Amino acid sequence: MQTAKTTGTLLSSHPDETRRLGVTIGAGLATPLIITLTGELASGKTVFVQGLAEGLEVPREYYITSPSYTLINEYPGRLPLCHADLYRLGEHSDIAETGLEEILEQQCIVAIEWPERLDIRRFENQLSIDIQILAPDTRRLELIAYGLAAVNLLKGIKKNKEMQWG
Repeated sequence: MQTAKTTGTLLSSHPDETRRLGVTIGAGLATPLIITLTGELASGKTVFVQGLAEGLEVPREYYITSPSYTLINEYPGRLPLCHADLYRLGEHSDIAETGLEEILEQQCIVAIEWPERLDIRRFENQLSIDIQILAPDTRRLELIAYGLAAVNLLKGIKKNKEMQWG
């Protein structure tokens, strides 16, 4: 059976625009979703997750940082947010070693930075975001939605005229 799929490209000329995309996606989420984030160091993955947390109504007293050393941070919100940063893992590490397998079974939003570090399959309901650095403050964000809920979310976000969709 073929999974629903749609794509979109967004240009961000400031970290605030990347954060605003995260806010928009977080505010539009009503069901659990896995979001994978790829891109170079300092491309804006954590900035996106900070916006995602705001859109999910994570209380402001929680400061969203990259969990590079802890691997996974969890935050309460309208939907709980689990933020994983797998940068420090070796190539194709075992998912069971991270504790991420159990988290993926929970009813939460899971944002995974550096997902290529795991031998991880594409999930039925997933939003993949690849952030490419074009200039010091300019990023190209390639979004691919898999599964009906993710596709509908992306289609709704693409109607936002304030964002520079390509």
